[in-house]
Amino acid sequence: MRHKQQQLQRAHALIDGLWQDYVTLNPHAKAIHDLFVSHGETVVNDHIAFRTFDMGRAGLPVISRIFNDLGWTHGGDYDIKEKKITAVHLNPPPLTKLPKVFISELRTAEFSPDFRNIVFELTRRVPHSRISAPDFLYGGAPWGRIPSIRYDRLAMESEYAAWVAAFGYRANHFTVLVNALQVLPRDLHAINELLKANGHRLNDSGGEVKGTPQQLLEQSSTMAGSVPFAFSDCVRRIPSCYYEFAKRHSATPGGFWYQGFIEASATRIFDSTSAVAAGASAPAVPQPRAERATAA
Repeated sequence: MRHKQQQLQRAHALIDGLWQDYVTLNPHAKAIHDLFVSHGETVVNDHIAFRTFDMGRAGLPVISRIFNDLGWTHGGDYDIKEKKITAVHLNPPPLTKLPKVFISELRTAEFSPDFRNIVFELTRRVPHSRISAPDFLYGGAPWGRIPSIRYDRLAMESEYAAWVAAFGYRANHFTVLVNALQVLPRDLHAINELLKANGHRLNDSGGEVKGTPQQLLEQSSTMAGSVPFAFSDCVRRIPSCYYEFAKRHSATPGGFWYQGFIEASATRIFDSTSAVAAGASAPAVPQPRAERATAA
């Protein structure tokens, strides 16, 4: 019993650390959370998502194991073919209000040799000791700041890869469970209108709402906020993280909500960190180090 209590305390501490890092990096997410709270809501998180590479010491199995050790269990496997991504979702410990976890991993073998070499040079710098640190999953890029030219080179083939190279290990997004709303309408279209009315841009790739009630899952998301990011040679605005919203349905009236994910919808949700759509800036002129800001 004591072990279970300690395990649950560590799980909550991890989620709290992830949330604090997430809202610090993404002021628009904090603004949305506060908007919901101002309407009298207690926001319930459906899931948290992470990105990684299938190369090096901190791939999908390692991140999964961190959560497995805290009580999360395997829930499903996914192949996001268009983005060349493998993913899993983990279900939280039973009888808790902890969120599900969605972990995705880029299949680097499907990219060019130059691309793979850049990823290899980054991931080989992740020390074993860093992976076991309590804040590893919200500690940013363990390989340090990268040159902007490497970010741009990766983005040519995969914006997902460029995002991981810049931001490292941290929550890519949190997700509001629309089903749990008590004051606002439990309707994703209505929530989207509320967000737009308050100045938040939505990801309209494939439509603002991805999925249907018949598919048992509807999802929408904001576009990732564009933040000043300190590369090793300059500061530029690049897309950071986004906020997602999920409405789950049951296959039978009064039945359990569907707990999985839809691969086609996930493909379009990944577009929430598109550099072009987020209004990220072109390469900047290098600045003196004293003037640089950092988001990592």
